[in-house]
Amino acid sequence: MSEPVISLRGAQASLGSRPVLRGVDLSVERGEVVALLGANGSGKSTAVRSVIGQVPLTSGTITLFGTELRRFRRWSRIGYVPQRTTAASGVPATVREVVSSGRLSRARLGLLSRTDRAAVDRAIELVGLTDRARDSVNALSGGQHQRVLIARALACEPELLIMDEPMAGVDLVSQEILAGTLREQVAAGTTVLLVLHELGALEPLIDRAVVLRDGCVVHDGPPPQAVGQHALPGHDHVHPHAADESLRTGLLT
Repeated sequence: MSEPVISLRGAQASLGSRPVLRGVDLSVERGEVVALLGANGSGKSTAVRSVIGQVPLTSGTITLFGTELRRFRRWSRIGYVPQRTTAASGVPATVREVVSSGRLSRARLGLLSRTDRAAVDRAIELVGLTDRARDSVNALSGGQHQRVLIARALACEPELLIMDEPMAGVDLVSQEILAGTLREQVAAGTTVLLVLHELGALEPLIDRAVVLRDGCVVHDGPPPQAVGQHALPGHDHVHPHAADESLRTGLLT
């Protein structure tokens, strides 16, 4: 059996002096779509941020594609969409420029080739923003901002896609486009780890639901069927969408 794409074993992490992860075990196999669910403050975002090295563990181990996190270097294999933020963070930039930044991990000497540019165009097309490619991201709606961030993650043609609440505060049209985009990625064999408040339109794509409560895994198995989140232990329906300042950066390369 091949190595899991993501493996956490006994993962513990703290933010300041507050323990957030308390011994999390989690594996994501190649081609699998896994949703991390749970109440606010349960540790979902901290878990995915620990996977990409933004939050260090105080104990336990993380491996990516069979390599220990501290030795992992092939970040072009991973696309990361942070929790709701702005695509340009106040810096004037076009949609194409922001999305192109997601391709730099594959570009030679920081210069985009014809192949790289085609991948950028494809990512922009996937999220339905081809007609806005030359527009400033500052002129976009919140849902369109989120689509730009997802296109940026897709530009590197990742084997693993990690998304932190991609549907939070997004308008219905953008939700439908994002669901369609993700469906296409899953069909192509991309492995996906999602942080979600609720399954919603993405439910048909989810293979497993992992529920966290107070930094511990309390459920790891099939997602609930047609009963919504009331069936999930520890889930509440408070949906704050304010961005965490610490998530205002993309995947570190």
